[in-house]
Amino acid sequence: MDTGLTTIDEKDIDKHRATAQSMVTRVIVLEASAGLSNTALAGTGRRFVSTVSTGSVQRTKEVELAKRIAAVRPDDQMLSILQHTLLFRARRGLSVALAVADVFARGNDLEALQAKNARAPLEGEEASNFKKLINASAYVAAFAFASYLAQTIEADGEPPNDIAEPDFLFDTAQDALKSLVAGLDAGLAGAKDDHDMMARAKAFARIAIEGLLTRKGRFDGLGAFEDAHIRIEADDFTLNGFDVAPGQKAKPLVMTFKKPEEVVGNHIAKYQAVKLAKMLVAYDFDRQMNPFVELGGFLFTFIGDGAPGTGKTTLIQMIAGLVNGHCQVAGYPFHYQNFGVDQISSYQGKSGQNCRAFVENVLNPKAIGFGTIDDIDQVAAKRSDDRASAGQHEITGVLMDAFSGAMTVVRGNCSFGMFSNYPENVDDALRQRAGARWLVDGPQSRDDYIDIFVLLAGKNHKIPLGEHQLYAAQEIQRAVNTAYESHSKPHEDGLMRVYERFMKENGQPKTMADIGTYLHLIKEAEPRFTGRAIKNVTDAIKMRAMDIELPDDWFEKPETFMHKPYDDKKAMIEDLRGPFDMEMVMQEVNRYADSEFRYSDKSDDAAVSKLIRDARLRERAVKEMEELKAKGLWGA
Repeated sequence: MDTGLTTIDEKDIDKHRATAQSMVTRVIVLEASAGLSNTALAGTGRRFVSTVSTGSVQRTKEVELAKRIAAVRPDDQMLSILQHTLLFRARRGLSVALAVADVFARGNDLEALQAKNARAPLEGEEASNFKKLINASAYVAAFAFASYLAQTIEADGEPPNDIAEPDFLFDTAQDALKSLVAGLDAGLAGAKDDHDMMARAKAFARIAIEGLLTRKGRFDGLGAFEDAHIRIEADDFTLNGFDVAPGQKAKPLVMTFKKPEEVVGNHIAKYQAVKLAKMLVAYDFDRQMNPFVELGGFLFTFIGDGAPGTGKTTLIQMIAGLVNGHCQVAGYPFHYQNFGVDQISSYQGKSGQNCRAFVENVLNPKAIGFGTIDDIDQVAAKRSDDRASAGQHEITGVLMDAFSGAMTVVRGNCSFGMFSNYPENVDDALRQRAGARWLVDGPQSRDDYIDIFVLLAGKNHKIPLGEHQLYAAQEIQRAVNTAYESHSKPHEDGLMRVYERFMKENGQPKTMADIGTYLHLIKEAEPRFTGRAIKNVTDAIKMRAMDIELPDDWFEKPETFMHKPYDDKKAMIEDLRGPFDMEMVMQEVNRYADSEFRYSDKSDDAAVSKLIRDARLRERAVKEMEELKAKGLWGA
C-alpha cells in the first residue's frame, strides 16, 4: 500500500514556516479593478462609477488573514479553539505546500534549472522549459494547499453557497499560494460564528480544488507528479497525485450494529449481505482491485424493498457491523455514509453537488466504503415526475451516472445500497442500475414470529419457551436453500402466466436457447425487462456461481487472507468456485423478473386506486351540487 510512498521530513516543512507565517499575517495581491471608487458620494452611500473603461486595470490589495479570522469574534481579543485551529492549519498547509513544491522540483529538471538561472539568465529552449516547470510547480503547490485544508479541516452543517473561486495566479509557487490565501480571506468575510467560519473554509477548499482540476489541462509539466504518493504522518495527510481524497477526516463509526442472528427472516437478503461484507474486504489496496470484480459476482449496487417495519434499517446495521468488524481485524479504513432527504437543497445545483460528494466519499479507493440511500423514492425523483423538486431530479442524474455511467469504474472496494418501501416510485432507469434485488419481507413463518418475539422480549421473565427450537429457522445456509428453492417457480401472477405458457410450449429448459426464449417471453409481457435487466440477471447468476462460503477463519487473522497479495487471494477464491447450473439460472431469472412484475403491479395498483378515488370524489361532488341546487343555494 505504501509502494513508492514519499515522506516529507519535518525539517523540510519547518524551513518554510517563516514564509508561511508572513503569508497568513499580510500579503499584497493584485486584483482587477471594477471601476468603483473607494469613497462614497456625500450623503448617498453610493460610490462613484467611472465612465472610463478600466477592465484591464489592476490594483494592489492587502490581505491579512490572521486579522480576518480574529474578526469573526470581535468582542474577544483571544482566538477561540476553532479560530486558532484554522489559522494554524492555514499556516501549516502553506508550509506543506511549499515543501511539496520542493519535492516536485527535485523530481524533474526544475531544481537544476533554478540553480543555473541563478548564475545567469536562461535562454532559448531552457528558458521555455524553466517557465513551464515553474508554472507547473505553482499549480502543484496550490493543489497541495487546497487538499491539505480539505483533509484537515472538520466542519458540520450545510456548506455556504456564496463562496467564490479564487483568482488563481501561477507565476510562482508563492504567487499561487498568495492567490489562495486571498481567496480564503474573501470566503471568510461575513462569517457569523466559528462554525460558519470553518464551514466556509472547507467549502473554499472544495471550490479551489474543483477550479484547479478544471485548469489542469493548461499545464504540460505535471506528468511526474501524477503518480506521486506523499504522506505526512503528523497531520494524517495524504496526497496521491491529483486524486481528490474525501474532504473530511474519518471519524469513528457510531452506529448500533446488529449480528446476523438478530435479523429474523429476510433470508436471501441476509445471506447475500454476509457474503457482501466478506467480498468487500477481499479488496487489494496495492492493485486497487477486488478479485471478485475480475472473477464475477461482486455486488456494486443493490436495492432492498419491503413494507415498513420489515427490517431494512436492521439489515443496514448488520452489513455495516460486519464490514466494520472485518476492517478492524485487517486494519483497513472503513467509511460508511447515508444519503438522505436532509441533503436535498433549495439552491440550484447544490443537491447534485451534495450527492456527488457522497458518491466520491464512498468510492475513495483508499478505504472500504458502504453507502446507503434510505427512502430512495423520496430522495431521487422519477424523471417524468413534474411535481418533484429540481434537487430530486439532480440527485437522480448523479446516481444514474455514478452507478452505471460512461465513467463508472468498479474497483470492488465499496458497495451502494438503495432502500425503499415504495420501489415502484423510483425511476425505472435508476432502479435497473441496481445489480441485485433484495426482497426485505421480514418474518414470514411461525418459527420466524416465535424467534422475533423471544428476541425482542428479552430475558426479564420466567415464561417457558415451549416446543420450539430457538433460532433454528434462522440458520442462514438452511434457510437460504429453502428460499432459493422457492424461486424455482415464479411468485407473481403475471410472471406465473408467462412461465406456464413457456413450459406448455417448450417443456423444461435444457439449453441456452431455451433460456433466451423464456427471457423474450418475459420481455413481451413486461417491457421494462430490458438488456440491462438481462445483465443484472447474468451478474446474479455469476454471483451464485461464486456462491462459495469464504471460511470464517480467513477473516480472523489478517495474514490468513486479507493481507495476502492480490494474485494469492484470487487463486484462493478460484479454488472454491464451481460452475452454475440450469436450476440456478431459472431461480435467478424468476427472482429478478418477479421483482419487475411486483414493481409494475404496485405502480398499476396505485394508479387504479387514484382513478377510483377521483371518480368517487366526482360522484360525491355532483351529488352535493344537486342537493345545493334543490335548496336554492347553488350560485347564491
